[in-house]
Amino acid sequence: MSIFAVLYEYTDDAEARDRHRAPHRAFLAPLVDEGVLISSGPTVEDDRVGALLLLRQPSAEAVAELLNADPFIIEGVVAKRRILDYTVVFGSLDGK
Repeated sequence: MSIFAVLYEYTDDAEARDRHRAPHRAFLAPLVDEGVLISSGPTVEDDRVGALLLLRQPSAEAVAELLNADPFIIEGVVAKRRILDYTVVFGSLDGK
């Protein structure tokens, strides 16, 4: 399984983010339990808000297909999504 870093850049609609945050998190929670989602959390750069997700999947296409079911994608909260192949060189993803 490969690891992918996914960058979400959100729209300026903070109300939409708030409205769809619970379903978005409910979508992500089982992915953690399944070992698919390694970690996720918010990012802020200047006035742009987004998120970084690290996922295990066989391909970038599989990541895209999986995340197309994310309520943040479905409801238009994400303005831009980038899927990047990611390789750990230093450190580890298990916290050791």
